[in-house]
Amino acid sequence: MSALAVLKLVVSKKNRTVSPVIQKREKLTAKLAEQIAFFEAQQGGEIYAPKRLKTVVDRATGERTVITTVKRVREWYWRTGDGKVNLVIKYGAKTLALGKGGKNAIELANENEVLDALRLIKNAVGLGELDDAIAEASTATRTAFKK
Repeated sequence: MSALAVLKLVVSKKNRTVSPVIQKREKLTAKLAEQIAFFEAQQGGEIYAPKRLKTVVDRATGERTVITTVKRVREWYWRTGDGKVNLVIKYGAKTLALGKGGKNAIELANENEVLDALRLIKNAVGLGELDDAIAEASTATRTAFKK
């Protein structure tokens, strides 16, 4: 018996283009996962320091080298004066509008609710509930580069 006989063979072609909406959802989902990991590390008393590769050019020789650096992660939540926690969702440098009337933050009673809120938003992004807000932030970013 042939080794290939036990496998199911089909005709397939990989789709090389992904919808821009799906790409933006995946980008925001990755950033939300990063915020979740950051928050979990902070709650555990650890330091969250993801690594990234960076290409550096030596000015004297012009030689390019790749180094590993720590990626800077900024938290999307903060404690207000009355003890509550505000959480914003960012797409790049822009804060997403989450509701009508310019509402851009989620008010939480305490820091224990941040993780649940981040997971809920991550699921909402996966379902496409924030596509309009992502498109608006993306358009604003693009127009800022055209100036």
